[in-house]
Amino acid sequence: MKIGPKYKICRRLGDRVFSKCQTTKFTVSGTMPKSNGKRRRGKVSEYGQQLIEKQKIRYTYGVSEKQFSNYVTKSRTKKNEAGPAGSLYLSLESRLDNAVFRTGMVPSRAFARQLVSHGHILVNGKKVTIPSYQVKTGEVITIREGSKSSKIFQELDEKLKDHASPTWIVFDPKKLEAKILGAPVYKEGETGLAFRTVLEFYSRV
Repeated sequence: MKIGPKYKICRRLGDRVFSKCQTTKFTVSGTMPKSNGKRRRGKVSEYGQQLIEKQKIRYTYGVSEKQFSNYVTKSRTKKNEAGPAGSLYLSLESRLDNAVFRTGMVPSRAFARQLVSHGHILVNGKKVTIPSYQVKTGEVITIREGSKSSKIFQELDEKLKDHASPTWIVFDPKKLEAKILGAPVYKEGETGLAFRTVLEFYSRV
């Protein structure tokens, strides 16, 4: 997915949706959002705010407009205790590129997406090159044998000492192996992203 200037997007959305915007360089550039995490702007309409929230989620997970629209459509037909918002969250969190990112092996979803697309990632021993592949409970994610010597995967014990993976995935840095323990569970208010607001946006367009 082609993305425009990331600093400008973060500034416009008032949120650090890209890892590039979570750096000291971004902070000192003068483009960092205000202390409350949101850029000061004139009064925004309800529709405008919904659009901003949609873009935050889309850029956070790195999906195209068409992909995101498809996820929203499917979320309305799936059964989930948390409703469509929970289904949408589940679909995005269960993407293979997101699962790789959640292990802490790489610093961003974009990096994880490259690893998957370039054939470095195996699921249950088979190469999967589709970032949107939906991981399932019991599946095991590993690194292709020929890729394990890459600097990317060196000294992960040290790199991950302060990393906390979500409860639905566990990663062994010595084996370079992650196991999906269950399905991601949506808890409103904990994600920092307004999934329900985005569904309201799509109900009116």
